[in-house]
Amino acid sequence: MTSLVRHTTIDCADAFRLASFWAQVLGGTLADDDLPGDPEATVTAAGSALLFVTVPDAKAGKNRVHLDLQPQDRSRDEEVERLLALGATLVADHRRADGTGWATLADIEGNEFCVERSAAERAG
Repeated sequence: MTSLVRHTTIDCADAFRLASFWAQVLGGTLADDDLPGDPEATVTAAGSALLFVTVPDAKAGKNRVHLDLQPQDRSRDEEVERLLALGATLVADHRRADGTGWATLADIEGNEFCVERSAAERAG
């Protein structure tokens, strides 16, 4: 049998705080035993599990791996607005006039991720 990805691990300055942000983004939940100040926190959401680990090193440079999000119940642009309201920042806007493209955002610790078009927008 081959290996499966159990979760994606993200180094960060504050595991609980960043996990709380991503739980809101993904509509997921934190593990019952995750508390503020813990060195690790896990978010479980449909189709993914993210493990946040507090490390002493600051983020340096562009992510080598990032998440691509596809909204399920709203448009890409509506999702970008929702994420900005949660505290994300717009890093680069690759949306085109014809409706294609994506937006690159950063989470509350500066980790980049992309928001793509929803399945409905792709089928449109």
